[in-house]
Amino acid sequence: MTSETTTQPTSEQIRRAPKVLLHDHLDGGLRPATVVELARENGYEGLPETDPDKLGIWFREACDSGSLERYLETFTHTCAVMQTRDALARVAAECAEDLAADGVVYAEVRFAPEQHLEQGLTLEEVVEAVNEGFREGERRARENGHRIRVGALLTAMRHAARALEIAELANRYRDTGVVGFDIAGAEAGYPPTRHLDAFEYLKRENNHFTIHAGEAFGLPSIWQALQWCGADRLGHGVRIIDDIEVADDGSVKLGRLASYVRDKRIPLEMCPTSNLQTGAAPSYAEHPIGLLRRLQFRLTVNTDNRLMSHTGMSQEFEHLVKTFRYTLDDMQWFTVNAMKSAFIPFDERLAMINDVIKPGYAELRAEWLFRPATTTPPVSSPSDPA
Repeated sequence: MTSETTTQPTSEQIRRAPKVLLHDHLDGGLRPATVVELARENGYEGLPETDPDKLGIWFREACDSGSLERYLETFTHTCAVMQTRDALARVAAECAEDLAADGVVYAEVRFAPEQHLEQGLTLEEVVEAVNEGFREGERRARENGHRIRVGALLTAMRHAARALEIAELANRYRDTGVVGFDIAGAEAGYPPTRHLDAFEYLKRENNHFTIHAGEAFGLPSIWQALQWCGADRLGHGVRIIDDIEVADDGSVKLGRLASYVRDKRIPLEMCPTSNLQTGAAPSYAEHPIGLLRRLQFRLTVNTDNRLMSHTGMSQEFEHLVKTFRYTLDDMQWFTVNAMKSAFIPFDERLAMINDVIKPGYAELRAEWLFRPATTTPPVSSPSDPA
């Protein structure tokens, strides 16, 4: 008999499996109905649709263009309705609830405080409102039978000039819900080295940071993020595939940068569906995650923007299971990688792996042992042995 270890999980098992999410944007994960309600409450009239179902479709279709720049334009609408303390707290609480309902047990959710100041909030008030929302969402999740822990990543926009200020903000709130720092935005023309002062500051403060690199721009972006800026993780990093040669006979040769990323166990925050939308990969089957998994890079699976991509962690894993025939063991491998790479203390990461993640997958793998027996025995054919 074949155990569940070597067979593909069902959609329901994927949903129940404990998952860890490291790359998710708060302003990219709103519920469409929440966008409509907040727009009405705050007098924002710029929405392309006011019916929640039609708005959800609009976001998805607008992001299927294959252009990262157009993909990023959709955030104008979500940021517009996230300009008050109550709105930020609501969005953050719903984020935690939605992730927990999808089986996520640990998440690091990023947002750019500088994008939520249009109605008079200070940077500090933005951070405190989001943290308040995450705690409320964790509480609601517990009431519904789910457990989740959410940490905030403060993002600076790479086209702006506030990176050091946001890095200092992240450091001030590092013991009250903020677990690290990030830079995001269009890569082309805005290299991470423009913000060296922020990264040098964070290193002096022994703080953690990830950098969006290797999504729309290639190897130079990854090289700068690692060798000049000292990133702990790479947001996306999918273009590391450009430094890997696959011969006709299937043999693989890694370039020096790809070898460094693998040898140093640099975590790659892979976002398959988002990568298809922005043109970083042509299809799930051709997504570099398949080859990089075989080569044992430290890969993690992520959502990026759940609203824009109409996705969640379960959907991302379903695509990978279907495409690459991944098993529960593969899902556990990705999940443990993510937990190892999280920005919380080592002992807490280890406890999450040993006390939450591994037991959760062990229980799912054991389910085949408890399937109901059939009520009638199989009919033997004449050729069956006695």
